[in-house]
Amino acid sequence: MMRARLTYVPLEVADQFGDFIIERAEEILGAVKARTRDYSTLSLLKLLYQLRGNPMTFSDLYSKSKIRMKKSFLNYLHLCVDYNFIKKEPKGSNVIYTITDKGRIMLNLFMQKGN
Repeated sequence: MMRARLTYVPLEVADQFGDFIIERAEEILGAVKARTRDYSTLSLLKLLYQLRGNPMTFSDLYSKSKIRMKKSFLNYLHLCVDYNFIKKEPKGSNVIYTITDKGRIMLNLFMQKGN
């Protein structure tokens, strides 16, 4: 059995994927502190959801995903890249991350739960 984890979830993500939220606490800087279930899946969805609109730099993605521990963020980011949910491209001195078609399918599987 998975244990519930306390984490910060961007407000939009918390609203979109409410099934992962067990209990909401206070809102802080565009995120809700929440007790969640299936933390790993939610962390993947946090990354994919941020990239659904437009590509981002590493710093922007890290900041907007609200995955606070950089090591965890890197693990989930590498998992997404390894499974081709996200691709990374060097652009000048930055690396730009973009959601792939496979990543959109993964995200949509969870977003269209009610359909």
